Amino acid sequence: QVQLVESGGGLVQAGGSLRLSCAASGGPFSMYVMGWFRQGPGKEREFVAGISRSGSTTSYADSVKGRFTISRDNAKNTVYLQMNSLKPDDAAVYYCNAVDVRNHYVYWGQGTQVTVSA
Repeated sequence: QVQLVESGGGLVQAGGSLRLSCAASGGPFSMYVMGWFRQGPGKEREFVAGISRSGSTTSYADSVKGRFTISRDNAKNTVYLQMNSLKPDDAAVYYCNAVDVRNHYVYWGQGTQVTVSA
């Protein structure tokens, strides 16, 4: 059973930075396309960033381009989301997502709260 555990959320002032981590266990990490999603109060869950299995390809939501960076360390079974220049609109619960390329199973973490004060 694949488990994803996020960490690194917290309270930050607007303009500040946070780095989220997502540690995976229970499966072959290199077989997963990884992503970050978020869900703000009263909003639907939305895509934030994604990264290919090797880390060579990344994609971002327009709202975070140039401010957020997704990366992965396959030796540590971990994916990261570096968030800079945070805005109040970035406040949300951030979820780690893994898609197994062998069978397209989708796994989710429990989420980590990010709060941005104005």
